[in-house]
Amino acid sequence: MAALFLLGAPAHAASTAASAAPAFNNPLVKQRADPHVTLQPDGWYYYTATVPEYDRIEVRRARSLDELGKADVHTVWRKHDKGEMGAHIWAPEMHRIGGKWYIYFTAGRSDAIWEIRLYVLECESDDPLRGPWKERGQLKTGWESFALDATTFELNDRRYLLWTQRPKDHGKKQTDIYIAPMDTPLSISGPAVLLTEPEYAWEKVKHAVNEAPSVLVKNGRVFMTYSASATDANYALGMLTAPADANLLDRKSWTKSPQPVLASSVENGQYGPGHNSFTTTPDGKTDILVYHARNYRDIVGDPLRNPDRHTRAQAISWRADGTPDFGAPVADKQNR
Repeated sequence: MAALFLLGAPAHAASTAASAAPAFNNPLVKQRADPHVTLQPDGWYYYTATVPEYDRIEVRRARSLDELGKADVHTVWRKHDKGEMGAHIWAPEMHRIGGKWYIYFTAGRSDAIWEIRLYVLECESDDPLRGPWKERGQLKTGWESFALDATTFELNDRRYLLWTQRPKDHGKKQTDIYIAPMDTPLSISGPAVLLTEPEYAWEKVKHAVNEAPSVLVKNGRVFMTYSASATDANYALGMLTAPADANLLDRKSWTKSPQPVLASSVENGQYGPGHNSFTTTPDGKTDILVYHARNYRDIVGDPLRNPDRHTRAQAISWRADGTPDFGAPVADKQNR
């Protein structure tokens, strides 16, 4: 564990948080990793995440983040018994685009479980909990290799896809993050552009990993967080930053932070924070980081098979220079 980054709760004099920043009853949802939350105009938080069995996609909603753990769970899709989409159902994200709902998710084949690719479900109903959800097939990225963790965002009337994939150079045993423009919610319209690859020591502990991109646009900038290293206590969040009016398809537009922006905290009993999404309070005034972490460091067996990555949330502070300060992963509430 010599490479593990351990953070306390630093005091940043230049940081400012929204007044009366909310504190959440963490963990919000137990044994749900890779959480994705979207607050919609109807006032509901819609939530989906990876289930520990890796065999289905669940959706739930609540009026507050603290209510997600007790909300009714709707299984909207199950893995195939044979062939593609038959194993390793990971990292679902649900997005509302053009009056329809889309779930982007990762899946392997039942007969080749590490043939991981990106897939899409579509729902035309206003109520995504009821469906029906239709399979729209693989989201092609331009080459075939291990690919996962797709997300999408729109900025300046242009939609983008961000995702994780092994590079075309199969000699590189790593995962990188790419961006491409989208012409429909099901397809990209241009070549993939490499945004970040593992280069710092903290990104390459046990595995060379950059994965799970997520985007927050604020203060005239685009902040893209990502996760790095093995999915144990070494897992941590990194960040890239670009001006909101820059060419986001040019790697030179982005600046990479050399240190993690969220990492394990011994003081708060939180380990391996990562694979986040962003949302806000219902009034839109406070930005919120939603992520998973464990409340113990040492894992017996394969971390990939450990079910105890729980969904958590905390308010984001903003520094005087307009950049986010994620602090340290907050301690669990004792009444859970």
